[in-house]
Amino acid sequence: MGALLLLGLLAVVVLVAVGAMSSLRVVKQYERGVVYRLGQVRPEPLLPGLTVLIPFIDRLQKVNMQIITMPVPAQDGITRDNVTVRVDAVVYFRVMDATRAAVDVEDYLAAIGQVAQTSLRSIIGKSDLDDLLCDREQLNKGMELMIDSPALGWGVHIERVEVKDVALPDSMKRSMSRQAEAERERRARVITADGELQASEKLAQAAEVMAEHPAALQLRLLQTVVEVAAERNSTLVLPFPVELLRFLERVTPPEGAAAPATARGTEKAPADLAG
Repeated sequence: MGALLLLGLLAVVVLVAVGAMSSLRVVKQYERGVVYRLGQVRPEPLLPGLTVLIPFIDRLQKVNMQIITMPVPAQDGITRDNVTVRVDAVVYFRVMDATRAAVDVEDYLAAIGQVAQTSLRSIIGKSDLDDLLCDREQLNKGMELMIDSPALGWGVHIERVEVKDVALPDSMKRSMSRQAEAERERRARVITADGELQASEKLAQAAEVMAEHPAALQLRLLQTVVEVAAERNSTLVLPFPVELLRFLERVTPPEGAAAPATARGTEKAPADLAG
């Protein structure tokens, strides 16, 4: 009898120890503990720290409260302007109400993933190709609102949604490349035309100044000579403008005007010698 009693006491001690160990749980700082007591959820989740549960009556479910990053698989779709694209995204969200996330939805991670995929396909169908390529911020906000609306009922808040990549068909890439090349050529021609227009205006102003001041034309001629001489050419060809000839004609006295003075001087010479 003594041996059986000892074995019974030992069994009781073991059961108590196992029950005590199973009743002690640790909730981490970034977690909340949802307790089910006989199948019914407790009103308030457990805070971080050491907690004691009732063995064989309470069941603990830990819920992660950190921001979760969920990549959305690439979705094929047709844009509003009939272009086939393949778009993928990433969703950042966190649980705000641990009890609702554990009770109101079977698997909130799977639910958020499915809503994100359907929202992404919807965004593709409502957007033009230029919006997908250039206006990412508006697309991100629109997709965030579409996912956040049902997620709030599950105790989940969508922090941010980002469209990662937009894959285009090869034919569309070639078309966009040709379009970009044509646009660059158009800009180059416009810049060249503007430069020629400005140069022609400056040349017209320079021509007016040279017409009023012939000396400016001589200075320009000398500058041209210096520039050509700096090239070390064996043959030097200089332009001789008509305006410079006219200027030289005005400066140089006529030959007929000097001749009478000389003649008068020669006529007076015999009289002086006779005197």
